[in-house]
Amino acid sequence: MITTYHRPQTMNEALALLNQPNTLPLGGGTLLSKPTIDSVAVVDLQALGLDSLRVEGNDLKVGATCTLQALYESEHCPAALKTALKLEAPLNIRNTATVAGTLVSSDGRSPFAAALLAMDAKVTVVSNQTSVISVGEYLLSKPKGLITQVAIPLNVKFAFEYVAKTPLDKPMVSASVAQWNSGRTRLVLGGYGKTPMLAMDGTEADGIESAAKNAYHEAQDEWASAEYRMDVAATLARRCLA
Repeated sequence: MITTYHRPQTMNEALALLNQPNTLPLGGGTLLSKPTIDSVAVVDLQALGLDSLRVEGNDLKVGATCTLQALYESEHCPAALKTALKLEAPLNIRNTATVAGTLVSSDGRSPFAAALLAMDAKVTVVSNQTSVISVGEYLLSKPKGLITQVAIPLNVKFAFEYVAKTPLDKPMVSASVAQWNSGRTRLVLGGYGKTPMLAMDGTEADGIESAAKNAYHEAQDEWASAEYRMDVAATLARRCLA
């Protein structure tokens, strides 16, 4: 339950407020608006100008409070990433959910987080100092601080394939593959666990099907068996390369 509302005008003011106990950033509000018994204070980020969306060099720089739908509608958003965004949430939610909020609250079934992990996107986190870390590092450590920007590389080939119970349901199995001109290939599997899984990060694509199978050898839950995920993941990884 939201009991206190703040709307800072500067980043320093926002960071000072967020250092207080039981205080959370408020972007699109799609998560904080859900009923809870816990009392929290929120810091509205709307006045901080974090909703930008621009190309700088080989990166698409996406502000933390940019909505999923704004990213989806951008002419610079890769086609396969648009597929992942469409699966992440329905239109009404995409119109309010923010890029940073979606990443922070993501789990292993998040197509958006899986896509960013595969493309080795970078996250800018501000606390006492500003640091730029990979999405992979962020998902593993969830460092304290406020995400202000996500940098998505545009100089990579990216493909996303998935299997779900319905066409717009979150995947039971997904494969996200990014390839660089150097031959570097990253495979990320989704649909299971607390975070998407980096199954391969190599100098070439050889062995990608084996890597997919090995990563899912214990991936059993109420949605699918490990054996099913292993077979499907190898097929999806192959399709991504094709």
